[in-house]
Amino acid sequence: MDIVFSEKHGLQDGRAELVNGELKPCFEAPVRAEMVRAALASHDLGRFRDPDPLPEGALARIHDPAFLAFLEGAWDRWSAAGRTWDALPLNWRAKGMRFDRAPDSIDGQLSHYSFDAGTPITAGTWAAVTSSAAVALTGAGLVAGGAPVAFSLCRPPGHHAGTAFYGGYCFLNNAALAVQALRDAGAERVALLDVDYHHGNGSQEIFYGRDDVLFVSLHGDPMFEFPFFLGHADETGEGAGEGFNLNLPLPAGTGWPDYRTALEHGLARIRDFAPDAVVVSLGLDTFKADPISQFKLESESYPEMGGLVAGLGRPTLLVMEGGYAVDDLGLNTARFVEGFRQVVG
Repeated sequence: MDIVFSEKHGLQDGRAELVNGELKPCFEAPVRAEMVRAALASHDLGRFRDPDPLPEGALARIHDPAFLAFLEGAWDRWSAAGRTWDALPLNWRAKGMRFDRAPDSIDGQLSHYSFDAGTPITAGTWAAVTSSAAVALTGAGLVAGGAPVAFSLCRPPGHHAGTAFYGGYCFLNNAALAVQALRDAGAERVALLDVDYHHGNGSQEIFYGRDDVLFVSLHGDPMFEFPFFLGHADETGEGAGEGFNLNLPLPAGTGWPDYRTALEHGLARIRDFAPDAVVVSLGLDTFKADPISQFKLESESYPEMGGLVAGLGRPTLLVMEGGYAVDDLGLNTARFVEGFRQVVG
C-alpha cells in the first residue's frame, strides 16, 4: 500500500482556537500527522511517497474560485494590516442577513467565508492546505490507476470545508477533491464514507444535489454536537441527489456494538449503490479518550472497523481526517489499516 504524505503539513501551526469562551492551544496540530506517520512506519503498513504536483484547475472542480482566491491571499492581506497573530473571524452571518455579497475588508471576508473561530489562518496555511489537497489527489490517482487501496495522510483535514466556506480545522475538502478526481478518471459512481466523529458538513453540502456520489456519515448527533447545523437523519439529498445522502447520527456515549450496527447499515447502502470506488474520510476521534468527542470506541474496535470497510471489496482511498487523542491516534490508525489489509491482502 502506498502512503502519501507531505512534510508541508507542518506549515499549518495555529497558535490558538476559541474553545468554551477561551483561547486555547489548537487541538489540530502538526504532531497529529507525525504520530500517524510514525505508527504506520513502525507497523510496516506501506511505502511512503511524496504527493505529485497539484494539477492545475483541480481545486476549482470542487471549490468556488472566489473562495480559493480569498484563502490564497488571506494571510498577506491580514499581515499587511500590521497583524502578526493568527487570522480569526470577527462575526458571522445569521438568518435575515445577506449571504450573496462578500465584504471588501479582510475582516469581513474572514467572517463571510468561515463558520467558526477554531480554524486560524497563518502564514503557512495556503502552502499546507494545497499540499494536503495534493496528497489526497495523488492517492486518488493511485486508486484510479488500479491500486486496491491507498492511504492519503492528509493534514490539515478537510471534511468540514464546503464549496465556499471553511471551519472545523478544514480549509479545502480533501476527500471531496479525491471523489471528483475519481469521477474525472472514469468512475461512474463513487461512495464517500465518513467515519469521523463530527459530521462532514462540507462534504454533504458539496454533493447534496448529485446522484453520482453517495455520501454516508456516522457522527455525533447535531442536536448536541459540532458542527450543529447539518447532519440530521432527515437530510437525504435534494433534486437529482435525493436519496444519495445518508446521515446516521448517534448519541453521546456510543460504544462499538451500537456503532458497528450503524456502520453495517451504512455499508449495506453503499453495496446497494455499487460504487466503482470508495473514499473514506477516516477520522479516529470516535476513540473513548478523544478530548473533543463523546463516543466510546476502544483501540480494539478499529481493526474490526477496518475489516468491515474493506469487506465492500471496492478500490478504496483512505483520507485522514480528525483524531485528537494524540498519544493514541497513531496506534488507532495503524490498527484500522491492519484490519483493512487483513481482508484485502
